Amino acid sequence: MLRDKKYFLFDIDGTLALDDTLYEGSKRLLDYIDSIGGRSFYITNNSTKSRRDYVKKFEKWKIRTEEDQFVTASYAACHYLKKHYGEKKLFVMGTPSFEEELRDYGLQITNKAEDNVSCVVIGFDRTLDYGKIETACELLFRSGIDFVATNPDLRCPVSYGFVPDCGGICRMLEAATDRAPYYVGKPDRRLVELCMEQVNASGDQVIVVGDRLYTDIACGIHAGVETALVYTGEAKPEDIEYTEYKPDYTYSDIQQLYEAFVRSREADF
Repeated sequence: MLRDKKYFLFDIDGTLALDDTLYEGSKRLLDYIDSIGGRSFYITNNSTKSRRDYVKKFEKWKIRTEEDQFVTASYAACHYLKKHYGEKKLFVMGTPSFEEELRDYGLQITNKAEDNVSCVVIGFDRTLDYGKIETACELLFRSGIDFVATNPDLRCPVSYGFVPDCGGICRMLEAATDRAPYYVGKPDRRLVELCMEQVNASGDQVIVVGDRLYTDIACGIHAGVETALVYTGEAKPEDIEYTEYKPDYTYSDIQQLYEAFVRSREADF
């Protein structure tokens, strides 16, 4: 039930905000969650920013956050890569912020086709150029080199529409090399579990909120928690009929979710 929710796990792009513009109702909902003793988490697949960068971004919206509230695809990638590759060399195609986060986690990265590379790692790279693509292809044609990516999102919402996201970039590489990556971010349930572990939450207290069916809603379903879809990003109402990932709740935008949540709690008094 919506009124039982205490821990909200939000996607950001297309759900709470678009580019640098916070949607109407987003701050009201976040403040209300704080006022009832709850906590908001942000499980974005956007790997262009580190958790530190996101704290600064939210400060510009006058929203106070802490790094551990951001369980991003890049953060999940750090966990996965450290566990599976340790001190091995990784070729990384991503933003400087993504590279910095990987280095801070003690991972050894390069931007060149070095002989000792063990894995090609792809993020949502807004600094992408053709030289990076050629180097990634060269490595992926080598025997024994793994292929890991942060998230399968095909496109990212922006003010004028969409741009290719990590999944779109990987589709291009797959078309050239016949290699498909292992995706670390949503819809992997581990992002939800990392949030729940922080606050020792039970499943009925948690809800995943997003704008995309095959990542956001699928992630919540895989983790066994309820989900809410907002129609301010990729998904449209007509998509619900054809998807295997059915949300528990649907709203036109985050303001409508805020109003519904307040009503659900006030109905108990």
